[in-house]
Amino acid sequence: MSDVSDVPPEPRHDDGAGAPPSGEGLPGPATPGAPEGAAAVPEPEPERALSPLTMVTAPVSYLKSFIVPLIAALVAGSFNPWVLASAGAAVAAMLIGGFVTWRTFRYQVGSERLEIRRGLIGRSRRSIPLERIRGVDVTSHLLHRMLGLAVVRIEAAAGGGGEGEEGKLDAVALAEAERLRGVLLHRRAVLRGDPAGATLRAAAGAHTGAPEPGGTAGHASGATGATAPAETVYFTMPAGWYLYAVLSLGYLLTPFVALATVLGAVGQSLDDLTSGTDAGDAVLLAYRWASTMSPQALTAIAVAAVVLLVLMMPLFAVVSYAVSHWGFTLRRRDASLVIERGLFTRRSVTLEHRRIRGHEFLDNPLERLRRVVRLRAIVTGLGDSTTRAVLMPIGPRSRVEPVVERALTPFRGLLTPHPRAALGRRLFRAVVPFAVAAAVAAYAGLTWLAVPLGAVALLGVPLGYDRYRALGHGQDGAQVSVRSGSLRRVQPVVHRSAVIGWTWSQTLFQRRSGLANVEFAVGAGEGGYTAVDADFAESVAFAEGVTPAMVRPFLVTAPGPADPAAGRSRT
Repeated sequence: MSDVSDVPPEPRHDDGAGAPPSGEGLPGPATPGAPEGAAAVPEPEPERALSPLTMVTAPVSYLKSFIVPLIAALVAGSFNPWVLASAGAAVAAMLIGGFVTWRTFRYQVGSERLEIRRGLIGRSRRSIPLERIRGVDVTSHLLHRMLGLAVVRIEAAAGGGGEGEEGKLDAVALAEAERLRGVLLHRRAVLRGDPAGATLRAAAGAHTGAPEPGGTAGHASGATGATAPAETVYFTMPAGWYLYAVLSLGYLLTPFVALATVLGAVGQSLDDLTSGTDAGDAVLLAYRWASTMSPQALTAIAVAAVVLLVLMMPLFAVVSYAVSHWGFTLRRRDASLVIERGLFTRRSVTLEHRRIRGHEFLDNPLERLRRVVRLRAIVTGLGDSTTRAVLMPIGPRSRVEPVVERALTPFRGLLTPHPRAALGRRLFRAVVPFAVAAAVAAYAGLTWLAVPLGAVALLGVPLGYDRYRALGHGQDGAQVSVRSGSLRRVQPVVHRSAVIGWTWSQTLFQRRSGLANVEFAVGAGEGGYTAVDADFAESVAFAEGVTPAMVRPFLVTAPGPADPAAGRSRT
């Protein structure tokens, strides 16, 4: 039994994007003169069950966990009648489990809570306050898509620290999933007093084809003539963008990941099949087979395998990237951004605008050569943000920036470059360790090791310069931005009002150079973003310009100089 109602209310940040001020957000009496039902809490919905097709999807889900042991048992048992009977009993148990899941799983959208009940012998009940809901995602796996079903995942501001879902409905009809998402977000907005509640009310009525209490079908909050807003499509992924996967180091390594997975599965199967026998026989047989071949033949096989993997890297990268991002679409629906993508598993992620604190650009050296970039949102309370917060896949910056103009708030300021002393630190870290190791290897006569270490040290020179050129920080009055990195360059852009704290840190060598790492804390994304090796005095002035009320109490004016600014000592 799980109840998240005892968790303190989620902190609220007024970022100027329509979030209500302190003291608002709870339902209260209707405002005099407001349309009837505008502030009324909707009535509870009737209790609902999952789709009857759960009797198909649930056994298949169970089967995925037991398919390897079942096959191993059948093969190892040489089709022994007892083994066949055990396998049949396991399949029958899965079918019964699917039937029990369908008969016992119930959910109900109440006035203030989402209730989920399940179980026949060991019963559980989960109660999720609607005002704590952070997101509602709709996912359709291949089997679900074939059957017209979807999985609804509900995240709330409790339980798991934002890293796990609070509720999961597997599986409901696709139309019911979309209706449920609209209803949950609408009721959450009503309970929190969100101004977007009227818009979401219209959307909920549009999904159901019937009015919410206090309104009419297709009208917002009972206001005559107010219809549900049409969706705005910001971006649909062109087919040519799938080729940009060859610029991503992660996708280029797909063949090696697949090979490791296959070898692991084969090794596990061999362990299952050789249990109770001499497993060393298989290894001895492989060794005898290899010993019959000449060293030249073994070398040729190894080289051919490596060449084949290298040639397959671009192909695997494009295929795996296309499977993950097929039909990538970014649109605005009501007061949220909705991202849909995926070929076999279609995933729909909803990010409310009120929870978006900014965005970040990411790229690597290969992507910079083609002037392409990735776009990701900085969102409060979002689990698995590396995949769920992706707003744009790898694409030309000239196409990504117009989307930021339309869907988000672009950064219009300039980044202040960091002092030349930061260049020395970048070069030292990229060159000196490998140069020293190469010198030691050469002195020891290990030429085969000294040569590659020396090459890495030489490559560290352009790497150090590139890392230095990436450093910068700035603000435009509304947003704050920092940038760092080379092999993985990141430039976050955060709303000024989302900054909740500052941290300065200095090593001994940084103090001697007048440098510091200054981090501004944000209750979203990674929690904080750092300007690396910035000028200490300039970084304090930068922080004061961003959040003066927060920083000025810690500034001390030293007596002496006539110019107050010159006599100010920042600590």
